[in-house]
Formats: sequence, structure tokens, C-alpha cells
Amino acid sequence: MGVGISDIIKSEEIDFDEMEDHIIAIDAYNIIYQFLSSIRQRDGQPLKDSEGRVTSHLSGLLYRNASLIEKGVKLVYVFDGTPDIMKEGTLEKRKERKVKAKEEYETALEKGDLEKARTKAQQTSRISDEIEDSSKRLLDLLAIPWTQAPAEGESQAAYMVKKGDAWSVGGQDYDSLLFGAPRLVKNLTITGRRKMPGSDRYKTIKPVLMVLEEILNELEITREQLIDIGILCGTDYNEGVKGIGPKRGLKYVKKYGDLEAVLEEKGEEVNNHEAIRKIFLEPEVTDDYTVEFKNDLGDVKGFLCDERDFSESRVDSALDKIKEGFKKREQTSLTSF
Repeated sequence: MGVGISDIIKSEEIDFDEMEDHIIAIDAYNIIYQFLSSIRQRDGQPLKDSEGRVTSHLSGLLYRNASLIEKGVKLVYVFDGTPDIMKEGTLEKRKERKVKAKEEYETALEKGDLEKARTKAQQTSRISDEIEDSSKRLLDLLAIPWTQAPAEGESQAAYMVKKGDAWSVGGQDYDSLLFGAPRLVKNLTITGRRKMPGSDRYKTIKPVLMVLEEILNELEITREQLIDIGILCGTDYNEGVKGIGPKRGLKYVKKYGDLEAVLEEKGEEVNNHEAIRKIFLEPEVTDDYTVEFKNDLGDVKGFLCDERDFSESRVDSALDKIKEGFKKREQTSLTSF
């Protein structure tokens, strides 16, 4: 879900050549969910191998990473750890939505409504232990570093950018800005033409960059106030205040100063708002990680082709792109030296 503050966040399109040789800390769960939702068969079923194991995420990780590496982008994936107990309500609601979506999917399938079936099937995606483990295995074989966050992947990714170990967070949610990420790149892994829901129209998706300092300066607020706006609108830890969206939240916070003053003035209440603010200001993160880039591939074909039934020619094509990216990376290193 993330925090709904998009209407007040300044962004600008960014070209891949501007990200060349930059390290992007990817929110792994966010991206894997995208692949599980979008890479499906016509009836909504995910791609699977001959043993019935889901492979949609592996397909997305291989081909999208190949394209990004070819463009000279360096990637490090950050996986979620144990979610904060305050997130349990959100997680439970997500489970309930998935159960309902599964029922609606089966009904649509029985009626032969494949378009609706596919839409509902996308809403049932979940990351199992097998999906996470196979994702990490493929990243290792592709020589893409990854790290395990103690809690939220977005907070760990933001921390790595603040430390200077990465240039930007890569993800679709705005939470990383509340966690203090200096930069956020959206649409990094879904670039290209995208079908509009419920229609035959397509729109072009391009990467966009958000710079936290520029956003705060333009809005004339502090990061703490941005967090307060997020809490008013609703986060993964609270539902927010009814009738307050990002623009109204911005207006109120600038007028009254902070969340407590807004709540008092409007006669509203947000349970545990101080604890929620602390999650964003003092997240649980770790320094136990390494961001190291090696230009040598593992036995990718043995894993994907022999074990998971991938097309050898398509895997070869992706690996060729990665090797080109490695060459570009080596040339850049020599030039810098």
C-alpha cells in the first residue's frame, strides 16, 4: 500500500544514461510483487515450471535486470525482514483482499471472463519462502548483490543511500522518502508500454526521480512534517484521518505546525501516532551488508533452463545483455582509474 502522498511530491523524468554507473538500492519485495502480478498467462495463472513451481518472478528478475545492467545501472536488492507489529493490521487486510480476489477470480474463470479473471488473479500474488529463496539464488548467479533488512526493506534501502553506499532507492512507494532516502527512482523496473486497466489503451511508463531535499524546499516543510502529512493521509501502520488527503494534509501541517496540533484543532485522533513517527525517524536498520559488484556469472542456465524449464535461447539473449553491461562497467572503471 505505502503512503498516499503522490499528489504533493515533485518528480521529473530521468534517462538511463543519467543513472549509468550509479548504484540503485531496490526494494526487493516491491519489485517481486510487480513481477508476480504482471507476468501471467492469459487466464491469470502465473508462469510455472513442469513441477508446478511459480517462475514469473524469475522471468522478471532475469529479463529486467539484464536490460538495466546493459544500460550500466548497478543494482543491489534489499529484502524485508520482520515487519513491525504495528503493521499487522495492514497485513491482515491484505490477506483478506487476496482471499476475496481468489474467489472472484474463480468465478470470472467459470464465466469465461478472462480479462476480469486476469485482473483478479493479479491481486492474489504472494511471496512464499520458495519464491524469496529462488529470487536470492538467481540474484547470486547474476552477480547482483542483495542484503537482508532486519525490518522494512525500504528503510534499509533508504539508510544505504543516506550512508552513500547507494545513489538512490528504487521502488514504487513513497515510504522511502519518509524514511529519509535522499533520492527515489520510480518505474525503474516497469519502464515501457503498459496496458491501462479495463481498456485497450496503453501508456508509456518512464523512470522518474524524486529528490527529498528539493521536495521539502518546494513544499516549505521539514521531513518530520512530511511524515506527519503521511500519517494524516494513512500509512502501512495507520488508516489516516477521514477526509484528509495529501494536499489538505499539507495545508493543515503548514498552518498548525505538526500532527498533534492538527489533530487537536480538528478533534481527530490517530492511535500510536508517536510510535508511527518513530518508525520513520528511527527505523531498525543494519550495517551488516556488503555492496560489491563482480563481473562473473554463475550457472544461470543450469538453474533456469535445466531446473525451471526456461527457453535456452531467451536466457542466452538476456545473458548477452548482462555481459555487455559488464564490459561497459569494466571500461568505466578503467576510465575512472
